[in-house]
This record gives sequence, C-alpha cells and structure tokens, in this order.
Amino acid sequence: MTVRRPSRRQIHLAAHFPGVNSTTVWADPRSRSQIAFSSFEHLARTAERGLFDFFFLAEGLRLREHKGRIHDLDVVGRPESLTVLNALAAVTSRIGLAATVNATFNEPYELARRLATLDHLSGGRAAWNVVTSSDAFTGENFRRGGYLDRADRYTRAAEFVAVARELWDSWTPDGLSRPFAHRGQHFDIAGEFTVPRSPQGHPVVIQAGDSEEGREFAARTADVIFARHGTLEDGRAFYADVKGRLAKYGRSADDLKIMPGVSVVLGDTAAEAQERAAEIRRQQVSPQNAILALEQIWGEDLSSYDPDGPFPDSDPVPESSITQGRTRRGDTVAMAEKWRALSREKGLSIRQTVIEASGRQSFIGTPEAVAAELETFVRQDAADGFILVPHLTPGGLDEFVDRVVPLLQERGAFRTEYRGTTLRSHLGLPDPAGREGVTTRRQD
Repeated sequence: MTVRRPSRRQIHLAAHFPGVNSTTVWADPRSRSQIAFSSFEHLARTAERGLFDFFFLAEGLRLREHKGRIHDLDVVGRPESLTVLNALAAVTSRIGLAATVNATFNEPYELARRLATLDHLSGGRAAWNVVTSSDAFTGENFRRGGYLDRADRYTRAAEFVAVARELWDSWTPDGLSRPFAHRGQHFDIAGEFTVPRSPQGHPVVIQAGDSEEGREFAARTADVIFARHGTLEDGRAFYADVKGRLAKYGRSADDLKIMPGVSVVLGDTAAEAQERAAEIRRQQVSPQNAILALEQIWGEDLSSYDPDGPFPDSDPVPESSITQGRTRRGDTVAMAEKWRALSREKGLSIRQTVIEASGRQSFIGTPEAVAAELETFVRQDAADGFILVPHLTPGGLDEFVDRVVPLLQERGAFRTEYRGTTLRSHLGLPDPAGREGVTTRRQD
C-alpha cells in the first residue's frame, strides 16, 4: 500500500457499542449478546486494530418503560460501564476507554476516584462522557430521588467536573498529595484524595448535549463533544457555533474535538450499498417498532392502528407519560404534522414514513466514496472526526476497519500507527499543566 503524505487535517475515529436504541438490528443472525464480555472485547479489539481514538460505552440507570412495560428496545442486564472498561484495559493496549456516567446521580469524590483508577490501569486511556438528567422516573432508583430541575442540572454538572479536576490536581506531578477543599452551590467537601495523579493528569471529558446549555457546557468544560448532526450543512453550523464559544473561556479551537455519531453502510457498488441500507432500515423499523415510534410522539396507545395504514388525524397528547425514562421529541405537534405531511407527499404508510423520517445511515456507498465523504466533512469544518455506531453487535465495525480505514490512510487523512500512549495524545489535546514526572510518592 502506498501511503501519501498526511493531509493538514487528520480524522479522529471512535467506536460506540450499540444498543439501548433503535440502531441495533436485534433479529439479524449475526447479532450476538449485548451483555457478554466477549461482545465488548470483540468490538474494542476491532476498533484498536483500526487505530481508533477510543471505545465508547453508553449507560442506562433505569430500564425504560412504555405503556407500563419494559421498553422493547432496551437492554436488560447491561453491566456497569466503568467495570467493563477496567476489564477491557487488560485486553487492549492503546485505544481510549470512554464511559458514560451521570453527573446528577453520582458524587465527585467517588467518581473521580473510579476514573483515576481506570486511567492508571489503562496507562492513561480513560474518558468520561458527562451526562445529566432531570428525569424523576430514573431518580426513583436513588436515595434522594435524584431529581433536579432542568435549569440546575448543567450547573451541577459543571461544578461536578470542576471538583473532579480539583481532586485530580490535588496530587502534584512529582507525586505529592495535598489536602483539598471545595465550597460551592452543589458540593461542600474537604479531605485528601487517595489516588495519585494519573498518566493523563485528567481523564478526557466528553459531553453529548445539543441544547443551548449543553453547547455552552461543552465549550467551557469538555475535551470532546458527541454531536448528532448528520448533514454537511448542519454539521458546519454546529461546528462554527460551538468552536466560536471557546475563546471566552480562554480555549483554542483545537482544545475541543467535535465528533458526531454516525453509521456507515458499505457496498461494492453505490446501488448495492443503497439496497443494503434500505434492508437495514426495514429491520430496524419493524411493524411493531413503527407503532412504538408513533406512540412516543402522539403520547397515547395506538396499537389499534395498522403500521401499513394511514396516520392518526388527532394531535399528540401534551405532557404524556406513556413513555418513562426517555425524552419525547421536542415539539410533538410539529413533529406529528411533519410526519403526516411526508406521508401525504410521498404516499407512505406509517411504517414507511418512520423509515423515511428517522433514517440513521449517515454514510452510504462504496468504501472509496465513504472515505472521500468522511474526509470532506473534516476538511470543510463540519467535524473533527466521527463516533461510529454500528447496527450489529459485536461484528458491525469489522467491514469498516478492513475496507475504509486503509483508504483513509492512503489519502493521508488517518494515522497509520499510534504515536502516543494516552488518549489525549491520540486526540491531540493539551495535557493538564505539569503532567510530566508522575510518581506514586505520598506527602506525609
């Protein structure tokens, strides 16, 4: 293989373990366990073979419910993310290991300790995807109810991250520990942190919110933002907006990497790729799932409707609790009318409309075409890289690594080897001040 000189902008890649959503094709014969360690290991090893920056786990703190029953697309028995990543640290050597952990339902000292431990065990590869929740349904699992008003959840999250960084910084680079004390709106703690400064200094912080508060939180606090904008135009607008907020926090554009979640469908020809994508969408949106998607918008029982028939004439029910543990989709009345209009315009049934309106394949085509399009997004400032969300567990990343990664390398748009050992080095992120000279010596 002839490798060209690297282009000015290198693509960052990460892998998301699928599940807890409608992306996964559960019925495919190649689909395996969502909870067995072998599944996590296969996907993580594949991503490392492809020289990806990090492997990413989502988290659910309560099984979602729909019409009073466990949501059909949820994963029962999914193990806790940091525990899985600690195990993966032993069977991988370079790839970053990212866990989603809720800042509403945890405490800074305990979580900072767990993340620092993962960073030590992995040699500097830990990352924390910070999420928040104003969901009282999920909060019922926790002693204090876990409920926060929406206006408070990001202020708590921002203070939470700041406290965690204070704890990580309480050990100096040369191995001396110092007492910490924090007095704030949400946390009032003091003591001494038990885990020495880790190989990265701070684990990488990822954030996934897209609201105004989420964008501001990411600009102020995050190292990576997990975005959801699929088109080039939307991606460029989001990229410019978030990057434009960094300067007021004393940060440069390179201090925050924007990586949208994407899916990829490949074929030997463009037509074959489109055919495969259509079949995947039909598998993702079964007749049952089409009605379920409709009920989440309309907020009422629509089981009497034919998924191959027309839409309801009625508008959605406001403030419906038919689905618990999952946020309804913004302005549901506007969404309902948008779907009905699409149905009328193209003569589509309920199921056909759901397939058309909620398509999840971001890049469809031959390996050559997909490689070129990925590079276009990065060159035109729509993304710094991508978090791939495959539709199969655990082998859904294999084809991309085998067929697309070599082409990106030939184009000079992606690394041909890991040049560093930490996740920060993979992402090209600045180190926290004074990272060099880490020891485990303790100050008495």
